[in-house]
Amino acid sequence: MKRSYKVVDVFTLRPLLGNPVAVVLDAEGLTTDAMQAIAGWTKLSETTFVLPPTTGEADYRLRIFTPHSELPFAGHPTLGTAHALLEAGRVTPRQSGRLIQECSIGLVELTVEERDGDRRLIFGLPPAKLEPLHAADIAELELILRRKVDIKTAPAIVNVGAIWVVAQMNDATSVLDLRPDFVRLAEFERRLGVTGLTVFGSHEHGDAAIEVRTFAPSCGVEEDPVCGSGNGSVAAFQWERGLLPSGGRDYVATQGRCVGRDGRIQVSVDANGKVFVGGSCITCVDGSLAF
Repeated sequence: MKRSYKVVDVFTLRPLLGNPVAVVLDAEGLTTDAMQAIAGWTKLSETTFVLPPTTGEADYRLRIFTPHSELPFAGHPTLGTAHALLEAGRVTPRQSGRLIQECSIGLVELTVEERDGDRRLIFGLPPAKLEPLHAADIAELELILRRKVDIKTAPAIVNVGAIWVVAQMNDATSVLDLRPDFVRLAEFERRLGVTGLTVFGSHEHGDAAIEVRTFAPSCGVEEDPVCGSGNGSVAAFQWERGLLPSGGRDYVATQGRCVGRDGRIQVSVDANGKVFVGGSCITCVDGSLAF
């Protein structure tokens, strides 16, 4: 059977510089095992499968798989799938340019913005749950990273559906210089029951506020090029740690330089701490999957 299939580069307007997500637009009839097999075959950080919604509140239902497991929510797959559906004419934005995605974590609202021929998609991050990281785990994390983390802002586990250990480094250069022990990190992730690790540090110059890197070797992804849920978790972490103004803040994060990408993530945190993550998308592959 042939199924409509796209690969969408997310958080970029230039092909091959963002984070690709494989999107199967006609996923009805596929078993969970088949979806996992396809995700393992694409070898991208995530592959998504579009299904009819189970509630009238949603425009479509989404299942999201890494090469090794299913995720209840993920950021760049949410944006890339919405882009693919809009491009294919499968969905039409509701009033005020909204789309509603149904996934395992619940309903996720997206906003579609058109600016000078560029479509930008923005999702509202599911509510974040923060859990402190124990001192012994922080010590283990520093051994994995081969570098000290910023203890003043106490690393934490941030659960937004995808579950990230989030840690602040001294600056953007410290983030870019990291060479983690991936074998040890995978064991650390499995022991804590988390998706992976996201680290960030401030830029001193330029229009980007922070540099971000995301690692998830236990999911089969040593380094995720540009991670939406990871960036959303960093924003939630900064809000909880008092690193953002009480009235909220808009900022740009950069990610992907260490794997040859140039992702740019638009992040907004409102006065109530609600996090929004957005960016541009471009389709790089458009065809069909024979499965």
